[in-house]
Amino acid sequence: MSVTATARSAVDALVSALPAGVVVTDAVRVEKYRHDRFEDLAAGMPCAVVRAESTEQVQVALRWATEHRVPVVPRGAGTSLSGGATAVDGCLVLTLERMSGIRVDPDRRVAHVEPGALNISVKEAAAGHGLWYPPDPGSYRISTIGGNIATNAGGLCCVKYGVTADYVLGLDVVLADGRLLRLGGETMKDVAGLNLRQLFVGSEGTLGVVTGAVLRLVPQQGEVSTLVASFPDLVSAGTAVTRIGRTVRPAMLELMDRVSINAVEDHSPRGLDREAGALLIVQSDAPGRSRAEEIATVEALCEEAGATEVATTDDADEGLMFVDARRSAGDATEARGTLLAEDICVPVDRLPEVLAEISAIAVRHDLEIPVVAHAGDGNLHPGIVYPPGDAAARDRAWLAFDDLMALATTFGGTVTGEHGVGRTKTRGLAAQVGPDVLAVSHAIKATLDPLGLLNPGALLPRDPAEGS
Repeated sequence: MSVTATARSAVDALVSALPAGVVVTDAVRVEKYRHDRFEDLAAGMPCAVVRAESTEQVQVALRWATEHRVPVVPRGAGTSLSGGATAVDGCLVLTLERMSGIRVDPDRRVAHVEPGALNISVKEAAAGHGLWYPPDPGSYRISTIGGNIATNAGGLCCVKYGVTADYVLGLDVVLADGRLLRLGGETMKDVAGLNLRQLFVGSEGTLGVVTGAVLRLVPQQGEVSTLVASFPDLVSAGTAVTRIGRTVRPAMLELMDRVSINAVEDHSPRGLDREAGALLIVQSDAPGRSRAEEIATVEALCEEAGATEVATTDDADEGLMFVDARRSAGDATEARGTLLAEDICVPVDRLPEVLAEISAIAVRHDLEIPVVAHAGDGNLHPGIVYPPGDAAARDRAWLAFDDLMALATTFGGTVTGEHGVGRTKTRGLAAQVGPDVLAVSHAIKATLDPLGLLNPGALLPRDPAEGS
């Protein structure tokens, strides 16, 4: 992309307006900010990258972008799997990675967190005061709180403890024109006015840029017991999930199919049952004797649904080994080829049917599609794998990707449970929510970002009202 003298002059003005080293313009250093983990081949070339160190610097950058009509792509650690932080040609990438401060107030049970702080860092800071920040996406070691807020991230324990939105008490948000909104605060309840705070959670950087958050903390999780059940097929495992969910509320209820089990064993052997059609990994953190009772109930329900083997343990390290096996499924799947990661969510009682349909989609497109799931929430992660450089297989993968989105909506679900729409699922969103919801969404976007500068192409499909 050629850069005009006018554009160079505008960038020079931005460099002058911010401290030395904040603005990056040389092509080699800019290159790493073009892609997120999705690695979109169509990613554009930014005109510059601002590595902001404060809310004030974010305001300067957005005022500059508004003045010069430059699109802005906000970014955290770049761990998005749906293209949510993919650069567009001529944009300004605004990365919050340098804003990583954390301050815990143990008496109020809150953490004041900057958007570049890693999820794991917040957990560790809270643990130092005997507290816990529950949201734990699979990327919790490498993803930022700002990114978690942008997609309303969930994770393995959300079946009992909820998702990011359940822990956001306050937000500082900079709008496209540089105005700063301070929303919510440190109180556990706040119904004053419209709930604008929650409007920005899950908005994927399309309405404003989060520069600070007040997060709710809870007492540290107690002792945990773990159950692992092997099933002959996905349908019986899905049946067990449905029965468990209407009987008890475990702290974790995860599923791995045979393909993902074998991917993990090939990548880093854990001693999982390679012959199982599916595994359920269940944890209880109920207090005292209630924990043993809850695990015993789950064991009985799994056996009733057809489990071929059930093992339980109260040993924390042994339980962690099984959880780590589940967490490693993403890396293990990625090692098998090029991965197109999916993220759909359906009503829990439809899991058996949906799991069977995913297997049929894999056969129909001649692809390997390992499935892991936050099964207790009905949130499935089918990973579409194809050989690197195989154009025909890539085309089949995208057909399968669309089939999976359609499958979710057909069964009353959603095209994304926690990864976000990004740029990969906008057509699926349109099919799911319909024209009236899209029209209202575009109206909100136009009010907060009238020039359409914030993360263009992400979350919302093009507004037909804009014309061609």
